[in-house]
Amino acid sequence: MKRLSVMKRLSVPSFAVPLLTCLATLGTLTAWTATGHAGRPAELTVPEGRVLIPSGAEATAAFFTLRNTGGADDVLTGVTGPAGHRAMLSRTVDIGHNARSMTMVRAATVPAGGALTMTPTTLDVMVSPPPRLAPGDRLTFTLHFRHSPPRTVRARAVRPGR
Repeated sequence: MKRLSVMKRLSVPSFAVPLLTCLATLGTLTAWTATGHAGRPAELTVPEGRVLIPSGAEATAAFFTLRNTGGADDVLTGVTGPAGHRAMLSRTVDIGHNARSMTMVRAATVPAGGALTMTPTTLDVMVSPPPRLAPGDRLTFTLHFRHSPPRTVRARAVRPGR
């Protein structure tokens, strides 16, 4: 009988093992985060872009370079253009026989520690109908992201090829 009571006193309460495991895990995660290993969220910057002076009546295009100095990718999910004009992400695709076509894009990744650079032969912002622009005019756009707040940016009007 005495031996059973000694064993009961030496046994660990049933909640101790899970509690110690949780405390050890929490301590390890805290140390991991404090030393900078847990990563940083996306940190986006977008300098002034450029918008092409339209040569036709259907659409024109705007281009931006989005830089992400953070530790996580973000995703450009849409663009709001100037009032009275529709702005959409679009991409140029090869359709064969030295021909290209434009297709709408739902989103584009801005890589961690990198940049997303829009060009006339890759990703751009299609603006329709095209606004009347003279060289140096500026249009305001709002870029929308999955994880970061929207960024309002300006694009300066340039002639195609500049």
